[in-house]
Amino acid sequence: MNIGIIDCGGANLNSIYYSFKRLGINAIISNSLNELSEMNAYVLPGVGSADVVMNTLRKRDLINFIKCTNKPILGICIGMQILFDYSEENQTRCLGIIDGNIEKFNVNDGVNVPQMGWNKVECDADKNLNGYYYFANSYFNKDSKFTIGYSSYGNKFSSIIKKDNILGCQFHPEKSSKAGERFLTYFIKLI
Repeated sequence: MNIGIIDCGGANLNSIYYSFKRLGINAIISNSLNELSEMNAYVLPGVGSADVVMNTLRKRDLINFIKCTNKPILGICIGMQILFDYSEENQTRCLGIIDGNIEKFNVNDGVNVPQMGWNKVECDADKNLNGYYYFANSYFNKDSKFTIGYSSYGNKFSSIIKKDNILGCQFHPEKSSKAGERFLTYFIKLI
């Protein structure tokens, strides 16, 4: 099994790579269509802003590749957010694979922005995914029909989404210790 970590300008590529390596999974970091087409699954990594990530994917001619593949894709943090239609972050049109929008947390809801640190995830679809994960985000999806895991930060929001071959998480599994390993193992079982 080979996982392609799509280089879309994020800063956490090596953390994700080593997380899979610890689980005994072969992964590569690439932005080459030829290399990526040989992989069994993909990760859209999770550090950056929506507009920068979308512009990078556009420049590297990866948007149609991502939208058209039927292989499993894991979107992490911003990698999950760009799966939606639109992000308030710099008014960015995203991939449109999942219906819905990404909003910014509001300090008027009594929270610090960004959310930084551990937060609880509740997943009815798989109780093994319940637990505390590490978050680092200013933006979120409030509620999608594809949400299978929720967290709360001022308001309830989508922390795990799943649609067809797509899995997304708002948290960073590569920074979430044993819970993160359980989540990555969950993704690997989808492949």
